[in-house]
Amino acid sequence: MADLLQKCSVCLALVDEEDLFCANCGTEAPSRQQVAAGEAETFRHNFECQGCGASMSYDASAQTLRCPFCGSSRLESKPDAKSLPPARVVPLGIGRDSAEATMRRWLGRGFWRPGDLAERAAVTTMTAVYVPYWVFTAKTFTYWTADSSQTPFGASGDWVPMSGEHRGNYSGLLVGASSVLTPGETSALCPFDLGRAVPTNQVDLENVIVEQFLVQRKYARPLARQGLEDLERAACAQYVPARNRNLKVNVRLEGLSSEPVLLPIWVMAYRYQDQVFRFLINGQTGKATGQAPSSWKKIVVAILVAILILLMLLGCLGVGGAIMNADAGYRVPPSAALRPLSVMRKAKLPANAPIREQLVFGKQTSSNQRFVEHLGGQDQGSSVRPVIMGAAVLSER
Repeated sequence: MADLLQKCSVCLALVDEEDLFCANCGTEAPSRQQVAAGEAETFRHNFECQGCGASMSYDASAQTLRCPFCGSSRLESKPDAKSLPPARVVPLGIGRDSAEATMRRWLGRGFWRPGDLAERAAVTTMTAVYVPYWVFTAKTFTYWTADSSQTPFGASGDWVPMSGEHRGNYSGLLVGASSVLTPGETSALCPFDLGRAVPTNQVDLENVIVEQFLVQRKYARPLARQGLEDLERAACAQYVPARNRNLKVNVRLEGLSSEPVLLPIWVMAYRYQDQVFRFLINGQTGKATGQAPSSWKKIVVAILVAILILLMLLGCLGVGGAIMNADAGYRVPPSAALRPLSVMRKAKLPANAPIREQLVFGKQTSSNQRFVEHLGGQDQGSSVRPVIMGAAVLSER
């Protein structure tokens, strides 16, 4: 499908090629010669969930209707409506028992999860749903710049600028078109093997749950471009030797095309301690993602252990500092060690008292390093010498 845009005949808003109706005013999109007649398909047994807003074509043989995404039973019946048909469908390859076993294994992993989560989690709903996706294909022409840590000999800096070009050809880029599942959930379930996709007439879509295409391609196109830029950034990083930083890519797309497909996903909801969590499984490969509670007991214990380790480190640093302040063979008075260095104390000593040794910050000084400051204007027969408590200790022999 080519990227052809036309304007609505009523509001003049841009209408994408796959749009059956104008997204702005709801007017039916004008017919195109490129689109074959009857491309739009009529879906029957349509329902809309009043809880999460999901629109789907329900299983005709289902007796009890319940939304597979949120578990709500408040479903409103909708008349038959035309919707964009999928080009291909990937068949479901994982059964119910295998899907539930995958969920139990996934819940048992993770340190921060409750220890009894895998055993006490009760499955409330478990339904296989065909979820719509857009498959994008494009060619890329990229100009990139980056800084490399591999500098030439004799360079004074640590980084050297580099630049280059790269061309790529990508196909099979999946962008979720679900109106209920988040982009993070739909991307976490990828990849799918699109080589096993079959035409829609080979899959019985009347007796399964199919979510309708509500996300138009013009809303999925920015996500596809972002995905292509991420792929190009990873490809260009391989051409930068050693470590790189400030990697910038300028990507130009050519031949961007897309097609709608339906992919199988097991949508499950489980209950743990009066809380409901959603769990998803790739219906083809078994890759899983979902929500899980955290154990507050483990979090509190981890915080207490971290505080205890921090206190022990501070205690070790304090003892080490006290040991470093004490010299071998000398002992600093406790009163001096507890006072700050800025506290001055005047000690009166006889004028002829010999000063044999002096300790500065716990180190013994030689005779030529000794210092005694005599202050003028003092009483006869005495000399006033300032001593910094905790920093210098005068000893007399």
